[in-house]
This record gives sequence, structure tokens and C-alpha cells, in this order.
Amino acid sequence: MRVRKKLWPKTIGDFMSMLFLLIIVPLIYWFELWIVLPELYTPGTSAYYLHFCFGTFIMINIQNVENGWRFCSVCVEVHPPRSWHCNTCKTCILKRDHHCIFTGCCIGHFNQRYFLMFILYIFIGALYSLIYNNHFIWNRIEFEFPISIIKIMFPLAIFVFGFDDSIEHFYLMLYIVTIVGMLFSANLCIYHFNSVLLGCTANEKNKGIYKYSFSYIDNIKEVFGERWYLTWILPYVHSKLPHNGTDFKANPNVIGNRKNR
Repeated sequence: MRVRKKLWPKTIGDFMSMLFLLIIVPLIYWFELWIVLPELYTPGTSAYYLHFCFGTFIMINIQNVENGWRFCSVCVEVHPPRSWHCNTCKTCILKRDHHCIFTGCCIGHFNQRYFLMFILYIFIGALYSLIYNNHFIWNRIEFEFPISIIKIMFPLAIFVFGFDDSIEHFYLMLYIVTIVGMLFSANLCIYHFNSVLLGCTANEKNKGIYKYSFSYIDNIKEVFGERWYLTWILPYVHSKLPHNGTDFKANPNVIGNRKNR
């Protein structure tokens, strides 16, 4: 198996998506803790420090970024079960789940848990922000029909074309970004964590292949490692995976590809 050495995105779409994420996450962090939080809690109070620390904790977790053998005609090598070639990364990926445009790389055997914690804390952060943003935004902005509806539906266009370049409208854009981010990340969490519990990759799930699935706890350990109960708090703690990415034991209770229920 060849190891991917060049970590930069291979396509302009991946690059732009990753660049957007690298900009918007710190921007939302600044907005929530330096703009919204002081409006809701007096700086220096215990409540202020509690929410500031929790928001920073979420930010730290978001920023983490760490037989059936078949012949691959592109790599001109054989690759192990559950591995697939990525045309974007230009190599085969161990236990390939999917190619993520926001990280600019494939999600597979060694980095799947980091991706899962990434989307989980994106969701937690967006939901947490939204609760307080509702109070912050609607206490600063007066609702006027239909202009307020237009601003909510097309916030970026309103700002870019100069119809409303006020700081309040900029805050409204960040507010809407948190809503979209919460809904999008929630959908990703439901899909990918469900795949973990089922013991399959996205590709296997789409094809109805569950022959590598065992108990829920075994399936969780396969992704999060032996110390799975700690990795959800800090995903980069040492937690040895039960597999090396090439040898996977099939469940004898599976008939064909599906479990015998």
C-alpha cells in the first residue's frame, strides 16, 4: 500500500471547501465568545468563564486534524479488504469510508475517529451557539416584513451588494451559518455514527454489506480503539485500534453480506 505523502487538497473544490472551513470556524469562535458571550454574561463572572471555557473546549476538539484482497489497476498493486482507490487522493485508502471535501482527504482506518469527533463537535458547538444567538440576534434586530425575511433568505447577497453592510447584518449572517452548520452536521452525525454502530463503511452501507459487523461495542472499538470511552472527550488520546487496517475478521453469523437476524 502506498502512503499519501502530499496532504494538500487535490482539486479546487476540495481546496475551496477546506479554506471555507478554516476561515468560518475561527470566525464563529470569535463571534460567539468575544461578541455574543459578553452581551449575555458580565465578563469576569463565573458564568462567563464557564461558557468561555466550554466554548474553547469545543473549539479544541473541532480543530483536530490526525480475505478479499483485490488488484487495483490504477496503483498496479493488490489492496486488502475494505480498501478502495480514491481518484482524488491518487492512492488506495485502508478501510476507506469516503472522501471528505472539507478536510481535503479520505476518511479511512486511521483517521475515521477524528472525522467523527470533528462533525460531532461542530454540531455541539453550533447547537450551543444557537441557543444564545437567538437571544443576542433578536434583541438587536427588529423584525420588519418582508425585508427581514429577505435578509434571512439571502444574507450574503444583501451584504455583498451593499444593501445592508451594517455590523448587525454581518452578525445575522454568522447566526444563519450556525443554523445551517447545526442542521448539516446533525445529518452527518446521524449517518456516520449509525454506520459505526452497524460496523460498516459508507460504501459497505450503500451496498448492504455488514459481514464485518459484530456487537455494538466491538464495532465502536474498531473505530475509536481500546480507550473508546476517552476518545469522545479528546479524540487524540492514545487508543490502540484492534486492527491494522488490512486484516478484518468476518462475522460467521452473517449469511452472504447481511446479518442473520
